[in-house]
Amino acid sequence: MLKWIMATAFTAGMLAGSVLPGHADVLDDIKARGTLVVGVKADYKPFGFRDPSGAIIGLEPDLAADVAKRLGVKLELVPVVSANRMEFLAQGKIDLMIATMSDKPERRKIVQAIEPLYYADFVNVLLPKGSPIKKWEDLAGKKLCGTTGAWYNKTVAEKYGPEVSAFDGSDKPLLSLKGGDCAGYVYDQTYIVGKLLDPDWKDGYAMPLPGILETPWSINVKLGEEKFAKFMTDTSIDWMKKGTIVDLEKKWSVPATEYAARMHEKYK
Repeated sequence: MLKWIMATAFTAGMLAGSVLPGHADVLDDIKARGTLVVGVKADYKPFGFRDPSGAIIGLEPDLAADVAKRLGVKLELVPVVSANRMEFLAQGKIDLMIATMSDKPERRKIVQAIEPLYYADFVNVLLPKGSPIKKWEDLAGKKLCGTTGAWYNKTVAEKYGPEVSAFDGSDKPLLSLKGGDCAGYVYDQTYIVGKLLDPDWKDGYAMPLPGILETPWSINVKLGEEKFAKFMTDTSIDWMKKGTIVDLEKKWSVPATEYAARMHEKYK
């Protein structure tokens, strides 16, 4: 009996000890570790892609590098895709997510969005040149390739009538498009613009439709990480003030967006 009482008291003490100190913010962990781990795309040129050496580069890795520099720590980039990026953040596999993610209310229940939102994009379709699809309504009854986790797949299907067949990442739907398995690839307009800079795509494909569904993108931290969220909010404001996003658009040959220009004008 005495042993049971002592064991119970010990267990209670351990539980109490684990609660009393409270949650240590990930920002403290990053500084103690000396490394910032950021989830970025590795298949989304020019926002995040691999160079010939295999290193991940692009507009968003540049933003991640700036965050690491401000913290005075090393940077580790982890490739993510639309289907796993929120899971990686929620599970603590990454500290920060900068991965072309559109800001949506349902996503804010899973991860914490940083404001001001750092970018904005439209939805569009990559089509073979000579395609009979000249307007969004022409998609009715057609099969489109898409990317798993893209919020607009259902919206486009319901509004314009195509069947959207989704794949993980962007490489698989692009291969399917090239193979003639679908009429087009519905995805972020910025990605399609970048793809049309590639010699393998610019000669045989085009983006004739107007962009729709403009949606800002969010940088995200894990829910409850208020200290890190405050740091990232201050960082985002500084980027807007200095025109960092505008400068990175030029560096990576991204067509200038009205959103980036507007936010720079607002905060400068």
